[in-house]
Amino acid sequence: MMHGLDTETLEMTLAAISDFAGNELTDERLIELDEADEYPADLIRRMCSDELGIQLLFIAEEHGGMGGSAYDVYRVCERMARIDLGVATSVLATFLGSDPILMGGTDEQQHRWMSRIANEGLLMAYGATEAEAGSDLGSLKTVAVPVTEDGEVVGYRITGQKQWISNGAVADLYSILANTDKGPTWFILEKGLEGFSAAAPENKHGIRLSNTAALYLDDVHVGADALVGTELGQGLVQAQQVFGYTRLMVAAFGLGGGWEALDRAIAYSRERIQAGGPLSEKQGYTHKLIVPHALRLEAGRAYIEETAERIDEGTHGHLNTEGAIAKYVATEAGNDAADAAIQALGGYGYTHDYMVEKIRRDVRITTIYEGTSEIMEMTISRDRWQEHLKSRGAYYHDQASELERTHAAHPRIGADLAALAHHALAEVLEAARVGRLTRNQHVLFKLGELMAETEASAALVRRAARAAEGGLPPKADARFDAGGIADVSRAHARRVARQVAAEGVALIVAADDTVDAAALRAATGADKVLTAQAGGLADMDRVADLIYGRA
Repeated sequence: MMHGLDTETLEMTLAAISDFAGNELTDERLIELDEADEYPADLIRRMCSDELGIQLLFIAEEHGGMGGSAYDVYRVCERMARIDLGVATSVLATFLGSDPILMGGTDEQQHRWMSRIANEGLLMAYGATEAEAGSDLGSLKTVAVPVTEDGEVVGYRITGQKQWISNGAVADLYSILANTDKGPTWFILEKGLEGFSAAAPENKHGIRLSNTAALYLDDVHVGADALVGTELGQGLVQAQQVFGYTRLMVAAFGLGGGWEALDRAIAYSRERIQAGGPLSEKQGYTHKLIVPHALRLEAGRAYIEETAERIDEGTHGHLNTEGAIAKYVATEAGNDAADAAIQALGGYGYTHDYMVEKIRRDVRITTIYEGTSEIMEMTISRDRWQEHLKSRGAYYHDQASELERTHAAHPRIGADLAALAHHALAEVLEAARVGRLTRNQHVLFKLGELMAETEASAALVRRAARAAEGGLPPKADARFDAGGIADVSRAHARRVARQVAAEGVALIVAADDTVDAAALRAATGADKVLTAQAGGLADMDRVADLIYGRA
């Protein structure tokens, strides 16, 4: 069953975004705006007007929108990020700002505000973060005090300060999280209220085309209808309900930014001649600066697509951990790919005149906002650690068995290699349990990284299997054909198996010097993983040929 837009409408939407950017957001214009630290207010408003109507994607049809699915949102977010991450953040902050309404608002509130966003192109801001309550929303200092008349609550007075708010100084509408006597609660505020103001925009490292500003609330009076929903104290629950979705958006930002930087490096290497030939034909260039990053980005894509499909099915809960894995894998990959693109262009890449320098600064934020990479590692490790304990160590072994069955049906996609990684991870977790090593925060975070990389390798294998069977969704990215996805999947799974076996064993030994390292290596199948590296260089050659159209 297809959710959201039909394939033709999605492709038309993506094409319209690209056409608009081609006319209005050329490289020269983007660099000019970046250097001026200028928010392109007119362009953003036009993108959220009848001219482009990008905000309609996120709004249900009954409120005047297009009713896009999570899968549609991923594709649009990736495309927007390839154009400019600051613009993408500015446009798509409205969706984040409307989340509290969608999750906790009454039917009347949802229709009132979402139809106005659809029809008027209102920009929203999501006012949760504070200077001393970044990812810890439970530490809020902003407070909302009820105003009563004749024993009835007729309004609230809100006082506090918000920090790092996208669209902070330019939004028309704000969702503000404030503490009440019942706990954190969302309120909707319109701009211009007395006592409600914004600071000057932050002077940021990247995404300089977005507006990021602090908000000040000094005894701001709002009516009782500003309360989202009908009950106080539901704010954290409502925020948690959308993390799987919103982190998927940021994952798509990392994916798009990373691929845009990498594609620019690929184009450069075709033309740049060194030692008698183009850089694109030299392993020292492609196998360090291009291929490894393409593998990781496509693993991120596989996990994003899989999670988006599950969200659209609506039967898997909030998928907060899966959203965290998608964000972690795709944004770390995007950040590293953009960094490699600077290296790939040499001195040119280090200058403001070439876009990869700007992309590198922009994509860095994806590992910070909507939960830092470290928060993602903690989220992942805590959840999957509980799965390991509940299953008595079988959680990843069971997934490995499933991958082994996939290998029997599709022997060239690397499912056997991904299975080795899963078996190794299960044994690393068991060693951590026996040694009670998760009391060390570093161990917990590092396990989160290994879990994310391992699960992404399995998602890429499943994507390769579906491609081989002709079963990818019609709206899926089509950069690589089934054979290409198989090559990418196999090369990536080989790398992850090596990473888990080597770094996992090293982590346990580092945390517990009483561990028998040789026995742990045997339990994790480290020698099998090493043997499985045979053919790895040939795989990288194939992926390089694929990327450069030589296959």
